[in-house]
Amino acid sequence: MNRAKRFLAGRMKSFGHAIRGVGYVVQSQKNAWIHVVATVMVVVAGLWSQLSAGGWCWLIAAIGAVWAAEAMNTAIELLCDVACPEFHPMIGRVKDVAAGAVLIVAVAAVAVGVCILWPHVFAAK
Repeated sequence: MNRAKRFLAGRMKSFGHAIRGVGYVVQSQKNAWIHVVATVMVVVAGLWSQLSAGGWCWLIAAIGAVWAAEAMNTAIELLCDVACPEFHPMIGRVKDVAAGAVLIVAVAAVAVGVCILWPHVFAAK
């Protein structure tokens, strides 16, 4: 197998691992389902509103940031559980801070969504 084929095979394998990771987040995290519902609602509202490319860019960035934060939070929680299976106050604090990061990004994403969608959804058409 030549170098290019090995490279592409490795990237495809990495892509598969990443998809499996996203699947794990959706299957194992209750809050991820809130993100699923919010993502679907925002996409539907964006399609209904016939957003500009710029509006879509902001919404996609906000949605991506929330999903990335949720995935990182899940990874941190898993790592903490392996490193210290019994309760430890500092591990609890680490998990709280990671969850807080998701909250910060989610609140910012809501603000972006309101700024972009409010004029379209609540303006008379």
